[in-house]
Amino acid sequence: MSSARSITTLDPSRSVVEQLRERVAAMERKPAGEPVATLPGLADAVPLRAGATYSVDSASLGLALAAGASRAGEWVGFAGCADFGAEAAVELGVELARTVLVPDPGDHWLEVTAALVDVLRVVVLRPPGRVDERTAGLLESRLRTRSSVLVVRGAWPRVEARLSTERSSWFGPTSGPGVLRERRARVLVHRGARPPQPLDLTWPGVHRLDAPVREVRRASG
Repeated sequence: MSSARSITTLDPSRSVVEQLRERVAAMERKPAGEPVATLPGLADAVPLRAGATYSVDSASLGLALAAGASRAGEWVGFAGCADFGAEAAVELGVELARTVLVPDPGDHWLEVTAALVDVLRVVVLRPPGRVDERTAGLLESRLRTRSSVLVVRGAWPRVEARLSTERSSWFGPTSGPGVLRERRARVLVHRGARPPQPLDLTWPGVHRLDAPVREVRRASG
């Protein structure tokens, strides 16, 4: 796909920090705690704020949390996300020219993520395994200093909110040939010990669900 070639990639002959700082040298530093642009369908339930960490259980939710900032003109990045879908990202409004992709940071995932956090507004990370409190704390301190947002695909010791998919369905024509045109999902937003808040969302675009349509296929989350 031609648009995928516009994603910012890394030159292995030069340091990650050097390259990213050059690409976003003019980026304005903003205070921790301030609101970060979020897609309208998520803004009320999951308002992102600088310096915070969020966790999700799927690539689609990771993209959704990064898309609002990208639409607003910010730089975003994806680390360890080998399944990054350029077409899905563009559909949500992610600007690939302001997107940094490190599909496989390997054993240096922590250093790479810290470098991304230094210069990007939102970073989506898929860590290679379980992360302990100390490692998470190092990145969280960096987030507050740089006023970035971290979205983790998977478990994380401390998060502002955790999003999990309870169920997911695809919809399309009720008869005859055609393609599935819409995905609907029940997403649960977990915050501390409070009961989870359900969100009924529809893709593409990630909008809050309003009117029912006929289901033609059900898929797992």
